[in-house]
Amino acid sequence: RGGKRTGSRLPLIAAVGVGIAVLGVGAGALLSGGGDDSGDKNDASSQVSATAPATEPSASSAAPDPARRQAVELDKLLADSGSSRASVIRAVADVKKCANLGQAAADLRDAAKQRGDLVTRLGGLSVDKLPEHAQLTGALTSAWKASASADQHYAAWADQVGGKNGCKKGQARGTSQAQAGNRQSGVASAQKSKAAGLWNAIASKYGLTQRQPTQL
Repeated sequence: RGGKRTGSRLPLIAAVGVGIAVLGVGAGALLSGGGDDSGDKNDASSQVSATAPATEPSASSAAPDPARRQAVELDKLLADSGSSRASVIRAVADVKKCANLGQAAADLRDAAKQRGDLVTRLGGLSVDKLPEHAQLTGALTSAWKASASADQHYAAWADQVGGKNGCKKGQARGTSQAQAGNRQSGVASAQKSKAAGLWNAIASKYGLTQRQPTQL
């Protein structure tokens, strides 16, 4: 009996061994296949990364508008342009009523100098990126030069009024200097109106201060 049992077990053991070997080969194939899939996925990821579009620069990193920079600098200059207006109005009123003539003449000459300084400063600004910049700077220059001329004529008028027979019944006599001052003042007003229109279009675009002709 013992011999028969031993003989019958040998084929069974051999079959089990073959089965294990087959399973081992199958598992190896599965593991190998899994590795290939992972490689394909990595390759696909690399291709996506390589072909993805570059990130667009943010708006905050964009270069500033050169025209805006020029407009801001001109706005600063215009903020100073009307600073002498009140003193000029007061001085001319004093001359008309023959009052404070010496101070009036001095204030008018100071105002004329201030207008000249504005012209010089304007010439030092870069405004070539601004729309209609030639017309704007031309109008401002003409306006300030005419205002300076008017101030000088009114100052000379004050000197005349302070002389002999310059006043009559508390009122200044009209002279050629007063007339010349009035003419130049008219030129200045016309040019300031033109300049204000050109400037206000720029100021509106860039959110800067708009100005009336009398503020220039």
